[in-house]
Amino acid sequence: MRTVPHDLLTALRAMLVFTVLCGILVPLVVFGVGQAAFSANANGQLVHYRGHLVGSNLIGQNFADPVLRHGRPVLAAGVPETTPDPRFFQTRPSGTTPADNDAATTFANYGPNSTITLQAIRANIAAYIALNGRYVPGGLTAAKVPVDAADTSASGVDPDISPANAALQAYRVAAVDHLPLARVRALIAANTGARGLGILGEPTVNVLELNLAIDRMIK
Repeated sequence: MRTVPHDLLTALRAMLVFTVLCGILVPLVVFGVGQAAFSANANGQLVHYRGHLVGSNLIGQNFADPVLRHGRPVLAAGVPETTPDPRFFQTRPSGTTPADNDAATTFANYGPNSTITLQAIRANIAAYIALNGRYVPGGLTAAKVPVDAADTSASGVDPDISPANAALQAYRVAAVDHLPLARVRALIAANTGARGLGILGEPTVNVLELNLAIDRMIK
């Protein structure tokens, strides 16, 4: 009668032990620590406003209105067209379809010398100037448009913009919402995050939190 080789039994025992350890116990410990010590981060930094889930501080949103024709949404390649809501700050251009689609984060993947990249950046600059130019004292030229207003991020769903970008949009938001410019600038400052550990990255403005602060003032 043949018996199971000793090495095979040892391998099966090891597989069982490490399956329980690495597949069950370790994930449970990590989940428990995350929920206990970092619940907001572990759950995606979800944001609730007036009793409703309105988004996440980690994912950009498209603050826009649908384009309507004869009372019906206009579609482009099956996707509803939108136009930026002038009452609110806008995120940087998104490389996803539709814009700020968290289920399909992506970047353009075109080189800096690509004509497609050049055309996209020119289109983004033109759209930014069309939205904000008339509100900026002295007008707005392409040379004054911040980089994050001209190009997409690596993920395509960046929730933040630069303080320079927010400062230019502040003129429009203040004018359209009939708010003092100084008050809008104060809200930008209150929602500007510092560099990581004081030295990493650049200061950023979270667009969702800033727009919620604006919404509290105009409603």
